[in-house]
Amino acid sequence: MEEFPIIHTNVWDVLIAVPVVIIVTQLLKKLLSIPKSLVPGTAALMGLIIGVFFAHPNNVWAGIFMGFFYGNAAVGGYASIKTSLIAFRKKKAKSQPG
Repeated sequence: MEEFPIIHTNVWDVLIAVPVVIIVTQLLKKLLSIPKSLVPGTAALMGLIIGVFFAHPNNVWAGIFMGFFYGNAAVGGYASIKTSLIAFRKKKAKSQPG
């Protein structure tokens, strides 16, 4: 029986990989007019590419696992920021007289 690979996460995951996935996904969305329904899949694909080819090139399974982590973290982070900004704008508009 084969052991699970040891996956070391570090600052790279949070400070570089996830923002890169968010930025590249947004650029692809604008440049290629990707429908909103395909954006999470695009983020997952970008995460897999970064995970397998850059973050963990010597361990395919670790790259796949971390690639899905990067893609899903990017989608969740983007959705969280977008929801927070919308709520902030609504609250700010409500509090202003006029």
